[in-house]
Amino acid sequence: MSNLVAKIQENYGEYVISTKEFRGEHTVVIKLDAVKAVMLYCRDHLGLDLLIDICSVDHESVDPRFEVVYEITKLDNSERIRIKVPVAEDEEVITVSDIWATADWHEREIYDMMGIRFTDHPNLKRILMWEGYPYHPLRKEFPLAGKPTEMPDVAFTGVAPMEGGPFVTSSTATNTVSAEPRAKGES
Repeated sequence: MSNLVAKIQENYGEYVISTKEFRGEHTVVIKLDAVKAVMLYCRDHLGLDLLIDICSVDHESVDPRFEVVYEITKLDNSERIRIKVPVAEDEEVITVSDIWATADWHEREIYDMMGIRFTDHPNLKRILMWEGYPYHPLRKEFPLAGKPTEMPDVAFTGVAPMEGGPFVTSSTATNTVSAEPRAKGES
């Protein structure tokens, strides 16, 4: 068992649902009502000062249906941990954007794609889909082919959005560095 996992269990044992170690990666599953306290503890007492990612999983036929997954580490990457939180379809997760500013966009994307709401988020609005879009495209029931929409089909207008713009790319480049966009006239 990792030292991080042991400290979380020692201080928040009543909120820990389970722990798991797989190939050197440690995961702690906690109850929804402990998110803020555990995240503050991880940052302030365990020194986990970098939130790498927040994502979500739709288990569809399991209750609770969703999981929100936090990947946090030390800035020097010497220690890291994964915190998972089961979330029912009608529940909201407290935001951690006041703990780690990077959580802002991750939480907005989860809200947009999965429909999971984050309480006290400073700007919880859609980030990829337009406001008023009635679906959440990463949910399991969303069809792979998509759903019909009244929006114009901007992806096939015939004119590339950056055509004639300040950057050029090389699709015939032999490596990824030379294929990167460059300002016109740069070699």
